Order: sequence, then C-alpha cells, then structure tokens
Amino acid sequence: MFEPAEIRALLIEAARQRQVFTYGALLNLLGHTFTRPLMRALCKVLDRIDEDGRVAGEPGLAVLVVRQSDGLPGQGWFVSRTGIYDDLPLEWEGAEAQRYTKARQAEAFD
Repeated sequence: MFEPAEIRALLIEAARQRQVFTYGALLNLLGHTFTRPLMRALCKVLDRIDEDGRVAGEPGLAVLVVRQSDGLPGQGWFVSRTGIYDDLPLEWEGAEAQRYTKARQAEAFD
C-alpha cells in the first residue's frame, strides 16, 4: 500500500526544509484521504523507517509527522519507542511531550 522509500524521501525533504507534515497532509500527498485504518498503516511504515534509520545511526524521521490538533506525534509514536529510548517523556501530551518532540525534530532537521 505504502512505499517506504517514497515516504522516507518525503520525510528527508521535509527535514531539509525544517518542516513537518500532519498525518492527513502526508496521506493526501500520497494520494489518500485520511482514515484511521490508513493512518495506522502509515504509522507502521513510519516505525519501519525509523527502525532502519536507528540501525544505520540516523535520527528518526517519523517525528516529523504530527497531529493537526497539537503538533505532536500520535500516542503510538511514543509507545513504540518505549524500551528503545530511555529519555521518553512520561506523558505523550503536554509541555514535556512538546519539548521532547521539538528536540527530536531538531535532530532530524540537522
């Protein structure tokens, strides 16, 4: 359904431009309208892209895809990184999550 290489290329270009996508905007760019099942499928691809990048020593890129409502990655982004990263915030909403997200986005931008 989704081509990881295409999505990775879009995320790298967004990082170069120091920009983020909402889940809906990325799905639209890929030729789809937003639905929960498509968002879940997209998130699986984003997790795979990040895991491949982590193994290669690259910063995460999935952090560049955020909810329109608050500019944060979805709960699944935080949960899927539990046990991999020891500096995750305790909550996936609020000021601490915002600071953490901005720091991870800055790594991707750099």
